[in-house]
This record gives sequence, C-alpha cells and structure tokens, in this order.
Amino acid sequence: MYVLQVNKYYYPEVGGIESVVQTIAENLPSTYSSSVLAAKPRGLGGHETHNGVDVRKVSSFGVAQSVPLAPTFPIGLRRAAEKADIVHHHLPNPLSPVSQLLAGRDDTTVIATYHSDIVRQSTGLKFYRPILERFLDRVDRILVTSERLLEQSDILTPYSQKCDIVPLSVDIDAIDSEPTPKLRVDTTGPVVAFVGRLNYYKGVEYLIDAMSDVDATLLVAGDGKRRSALERRASERGVADRVQFLGYVSEDALASVYRTADVFVLPSVASSEAFGIVQLEAMARGVPVVNTSLPTGVPWVSQHEETGFTVPPGDASALAEAITRLLEDESRRLEYGAKARERVEQIFTQEQMIDNVQSIYKQYSDT
Repeated sequence: MYVLQVNKYYYPEVGGIESVVQTIAENLPSTYSSSVLAAKPRGLGGHETHNGVDVRKVSSFGVAQSVPLAPTFPIGLRRAAEKADIVHHHLPNPLSPVSQLLAGRDDTTVIATYHSDIVRQSTGLKFYRPILERFLDRVDRILVTSERLLEQSDILTPYSQKCDIVPLSVDIDAIDSEPTPKLRVDTTGPVVAFVGRLNYYKGVEYLIDAMSDVDATLLVAGDGKRRSALERRASERGVADRVQFLGYVSEDALASVYRTADVFVLPSVASSEAFGIVQLEAMARGVPVVNTSLPTGVPWVSQHEETGFTVPPGDASALAEAITRLLEDESRRLEYGAKARERVEQIFTQEQMIDNVQSIYKQYSDT
C-alpha cells in the first residue's frame, strides 16, 4: 500500500505536527510505501530523501498567517497522489483542503488527522471554513488526537461519526537508550524547564512572571520571534539571572534539558495548543508537568493531581504556586513523575499510535 503524507512542512523543520508526520512516514511496516508532500518555508522546492522516505517540497514565496505561500501545492498534490492508495493530510493546513478539492479525484482514500482548530486567524477562518467543511465532507476518516478536542471543536461536531481518536506518541525505546550529555549551563539548585516555539500561544511570559516567586532556574529551550521580548521581560522582572534562554537545541541536548528538569511547565494560553507533545517527552522521562486548563487535549495528556498540576491559563501566581508545591514536596514530585511515565507507557507509545493508524489504513486496503 502506498501512503502519501501531506503537511505544511517536513524535516528539518521542527514542530509537533512535523514530528508526528515523520514518525508515521518512517515507522509504518515494510508492507507500506511512504512519501511526503510539504512546502519550503521559503525558496525553491525539490525532491529529498530522509531516512528512506521520499519527500517532495514545493516552492514557496514565504509565509503569511502561518501558511506557506506555495501556489504550486495543488499541482504537487495531484502529481504526488497519482500512485497513492491513501492520501493522509494533517490539519490545520489550509493548503491541504484547497489542494485536495482542486485535485478532483474521488477514487483515492483520503484521511485527515485533525491536530487543532484554527484559533488566531479568526477573520480568515470565516472565508476558509466553507472550504474546510467541504473537505471534511469529502474525507473518508478523520483522526483526532484526543476525545477532549473532538468534544470541544464545533467544526468536528457534524463529522463525529467518522472520527477516530488516535493519541500522539513518543518513542520510549529511543528515550530509554538516549545519550545524555551534560548541559553547558549553570543549573545549581532546582530546575524548571519549558520546551517549544516562542510564539503567541505558549504563554512563556506568564512563566517568566511566575519565576519571581519560584526559587529555581528556568531553562527555556526553543526559539522564535518573541525571544527578545521575553528576555526583556525577564530583565524587567528581575529574574534574568535565573532564566536561561537556550535557543534551538539539538536532540541530544534536548534530552538533557528534560532529564535535568525537576518540573516541566507548559503554560499555554490559547487553544492552538491542542495536545502538547512536549508533555509526553517530559513524562516519558519521569518528570511531572504543570500545564493549563485549556479546552483541548492538554490537561488530558498530563492530568491534575495524577501526573502534575493543572492551573488556569494566563495566571502567573497559580503557575508559581504549582511549581513551588512540586519543588518543595519531593515525595509528591517523585510520585507524579512515576505516574507520568506509567501513563505514557499505557496510552502514548509510538507502537500504539502506529498500530492505530495502520488499523485504519487496513480498512481501505481492498477498496
């Protein structure tokens, strides 16, 4: 069976959805042939190969409203889908619905993983929503990353009968065998960690504010347009000496960030954060999580008073209190960390996700 994965970007671009697409493309059994269609963030496209997966990237003039300006994406999809038995789109990505509808083929199985609603681009959504709904009418199955997202998304409500819950995952075997080089940073005393892009919905500003009342070092792994503003905020709050911005870090160094941390924090403030796969990466390493009560899968992944604490979004005082409770109560911290690892093993392993995806693919193998 030949499966085409379709997403905005692909390796070496980093992001939660990109990692999911790469995991599926690289880990399906040998009975499957996988390829990927994506766009360049900017510049000329072309063919590439990564870990045995054929990748076609179309050219792009740049990015607007988080969408690549890639006018040849529909042509690229039509060509890439010619041999495909299944075309598997990953949303949100307005290029996917537009291109699939323009492709005009009805004999190919079309599956979509719905990672999150579109939240910030509300004006554009008014024009895009009818296209998205036509696309969802067309697709054969919709994979949703959590029951909570399915329940909360008004876009998905009319399509609930063709939705399947397929949680995201981490590779526990790789995590357990990873090297852990020592971080070249001063981490004397307790350590709090954040990992992710420094964008509008991550809420890192509230975590920085919380550090005024937390006796620990905060490691911020990740980069983005907001980094300079966040660095200024740390200085203005008088915590610059305890907040270390690491920027983009390698996978090996990222493993060390997680393993150095006593507490991991995902302080997101908007529903664009629909799952928070970085929570799994921390939990798999036995680190308890402080997250926020978003109406998405975030508080389902790491659960309140089981694997960490959940606090209201945008509340620096609540963040500080939750972090401090874990730092000051070692037995609770270790208990939540152990339960976090157990939860990953029970629900969120890579093997389980691939098995779930493959079982859905199999239903269309003879159609």
